[in-house]
Amino acid sequence: MDLTGDLGRLYGTAGFTIEYPRTIIEARRSDTISSTGEDATNAERYARACIARCEIAGGIAVDVKESIPKHLGMGSQTALALAIGRAVAELYHRPIELEEMAIALGRSDIVALGFNSFQTGGFIVDAGYKLAEKGRRVPPCIFRYPIPEDWLFVVCIPHRPIPAILKLKEQEEEILRSLKPMPEQMSDRLSRIMLMQVMPAIMEHDITSFGKYITAFNSRLGSFWEEFQDGNTYCDPLVEAGIHLLLENGAYGACQTCWGPTFYGLVDNGATARALVGKLTSFLEPRGGGDVFYTPGNNQGATLRRW
Repeated sequence: MDLTGDLGRLYGTAGFTIEYPRTIIEARRSDTISSTGEDATNAERYARACIARCEIAGGIAVDVKESIPKHLGMGSQTALALAIGRAVAELYHRPIELEEMAIALGRSDIVALGFNSFQTGGFIVDAGYKLAEKGRRVPPCIFRYPIPEDWLFVVCIPHRPIPAILKLKEQEEEILRSLKPMPEQMSDRLSRIMLMQVMPAIMEHDITSFGKYITAFNSRLGSFWEEFQDGNTYCDPLVEAGIHLLLENGAYGACQTCWGPTFYGLVDNGATARALVGKLTSFLEPRGGGDVFYTPGNNQGATLRRW
């Protein structure tokens, strides 16, 4: 909402917790540190960092049963890191706070959506970070509301733009360090849209207004990132066309996530969701293909099972 920085904070973000895709790990004590399954390399890296942070003499064996697609705007690494951090704390009975673990693992110091989605689920708005405290604490959650049970998300991951997005992600830290300030008028407008339209609309279960204004928020914000998106509001013309397809065929709102290329539409019934999955699948087939599915929201966050 605010990349101006004149009020002493930067960012401030909003987003949803969805049921799928998801991260599922199994973890047990071990004499060594090891990982298997999906995204095993990053899983082992997080496990080693957690074991070291907690000063544990033993190890952990992590099996990643399911993982969120990496670097596509869906919070995969925060989910994996926090899941492993929580597993280490539980297995070794270490009373370490999740916020402390997130910062130690280098997660959630700029954007707290993944952190709060892990804790509580739902629709989340965070307040960004204090300029003087970046990297020392997780941005505070200033609004959390359950996603209505009948709201569904039609999610699309087009394959063709992925290589360009992954290349852009390699430069992310440098881009963010050298980012020009957002015009104050834009920050003011984005903040008003969020406070006066988006947040009240979800509390009133008004999906029409909610969809209209998340679309307005996302497209207005996209204009700020045009220099990294070849002058476009969205990361790729394919994404823009997909968003228009969603809006023209029953979605109340449609947005790109983070850098993309993942985008989604918001609907309130299964028939519309299934129809849109079919339309998007057909749309992508001659354009490099992609993954398309629909999912409900998640209002509980991470769950833990012991055996």
